[in-house]
Amino acid sequence: MLFIKKKAKEAEMKKMKAVETEQPKPETVKCPKCGAELDKQRVVKAKYICYECGSYFRVKTKNRIKMVTDPKSFEPWFEDMPMSNPLNTAGYEDKVKAAQEKTGLKEAVTVGKALINGEPAMIGICDARFLMSSMGYVVGEKIARAVERATEEKLPVFMFCCSGGARMQEGIISLMQMAKTSAALKKHSEAGLLYVSILTDPTTGGVTASFAMLGDIILGEPGALVGFAGPRVIKQTIGQDLPEGFQRSEFLVEHGIIDGIITRDKMKDTMYQLIVTHKQRTGYANFDKEEDEKFDISEILKERLTSVENKTPWEKIRGTRQMTRPCALDYIDYICEDFHEIHGDRTMNDDKAIVGGIGHIDGQPVTVIAQVKGSSMTECMERNFGMPLPDGYRKALRLMKQAEKFNRPIITFVNTPGAFCGLEAEERGMGEAIARNLYEMSALKVPVLCILIGEGGSGGALAMAVGNEVWMLENAVYSILSPEGYASILWKDSNRAEEAAEVMQLTAQDLSRLGVIEKVIPEYGGADKESVPYIGKFIKMNAKEFLKKFDGMSGEEIAAARYKRFREM
Repeated sequence: MLFIKKKAKEAEMKKMKAVETEQPKPETVKCPKCGAELDKQRVVKAKYICYECGSYFRVKTKNRIKMVTDPKSFEPWFEDMPMSNPLNTAGYEDKVKAAQEKTGLKEAVTVGKALINGEPAMIGICDARFLMSSMGYVVGEKIARAVERATEEKLPVFMFCCSGGARMQEGIISLMQMAKTSAALKKHSEAGLLYVSILTDPTTGGVTASFAMLGDIILGEPGALVGFAGPRVIKQTIGQDLPEGFQRSEFLVEHGIIDGIITRDKMKDTMYQLIVTHKQRTGYANFDKEEDEKFDISEILKERLTSVENKTPWEKIRGTRQMTRPCALDYIDYICEDFHEIHGDRTMNDDKAIVGGIGHIDGQPVTVIAQVKGSSMTECMERNFGMPLPDGYRKALRLMKQAEKFNRPIITFVNTPGAFCGLEAEERGMGEAIARNLYEMSALKVPVLCILIGEGGSGGALAMAVGNEVWMLENAVYSILSPEGYASILWKDSNRAEEAAEVMQLTAQDLSRLGVIEKVIPEYGGADKESVPYIGKFIKMNAKEFLKKFDGMSGEEIAAARYKRFREM
């Protein structure tokens, strides 16, 4: 009897082991960066990001579509284009057919129309599995046709860029696709439509030098390799040692080439917000709320208002130079319900002395550009004490021209002792950068409101103060140069700066009397943490009234009014 029970138990154990053996093991994938063996389902759930090191996997076309579009909303376009072999390159057609069988794609790019949280858009997705997503005739033609159709249908365009560059097997014909795609995007831009390029790993060569870098907004996935000539080519060609992180997305933000980094968990919602913000609008008073509620001054501020003394010009100047004085970012929090910073001059730098981006005032999109000094010694050094380089003024102008394209009002906050006057500023053309801002701002076809919140020094301030109206906080100053410089030049004695401040007539009250500014903004006893909410509320209420003045005016009329303002100075 015991023997029978023992045999039965052994049989049961064997059966259980057999069942365990039959159960499939979790499918794994290897991280291309850290080499870790990963549970594939966890990777998929994490939107194809390594949960060990955080690096991004390259994404197949169908998976990208699932990640950023509404279910079953993607409608592919131009899928039946015949293959092209313009140079009759031997073996090329076989390579294309092999790539088609391997990937299930017709070509390296898939284009079409989809919904993003209910909003229609044209989507283009490059797939590195197809001949490294190189651009030949069919790729260029599909993109050009899709952009043309998007222009006709008034759709925003989103391109997920990825490429090893031009397709060598098609020679010069491949090169021509750079011009073709760029020309199609130019027409799309002239129609006032949004184009966003999203750079994924890798984006190089002729794609980088064409449609990838032409977005109104350019975003990069974390760690994506982006460059015209890749690191290997540079090293082999000129033997140059490359810095850590060279040509990665983060490197490009730091050097002002792209607007920012976008993570996959925020990708779809960011795309939706960009569509909504850049919808074509008429007028400048598209407010969700008709009017703001009245606000009461706190008891603390009432006490300060009764005890405040009139400050001398020199005291006001010294006050504007204090690190404790609120900066534009403090006020923006109370003026805009949201604010998203956009980076860089698209040339060489993201000057931190100037912060720019897009926000909303009760639903009305606005471009906000601000000079920022810093509120600590560390931040002041990072922001160069609010003294912009030429790169900063070029960033500001880029954002202004973008605002003009999308019929978006502009608000600037001025607070600088002056433009930076170092060696690199002259090398990069400071005079030209300031002159170009004055030249272009004078003719912008959208309302421009300029607010001096601290120190307004010379041309460095004026380069962001060519507005339809200019306002000043009551203790702000605005002058041809610093009192120290004035005294040194006229009296050969910088120690007479306080005396110079008296005769320069640089206070808000002086400039209001001279007709240089339109409005003096109360500080409710002095600009500080206590008064910031009230100053911000005052600016918001009056900014809405400012925008209402231009509702119904044409772009030419708005520019003409600004021209007249300065012509009468």
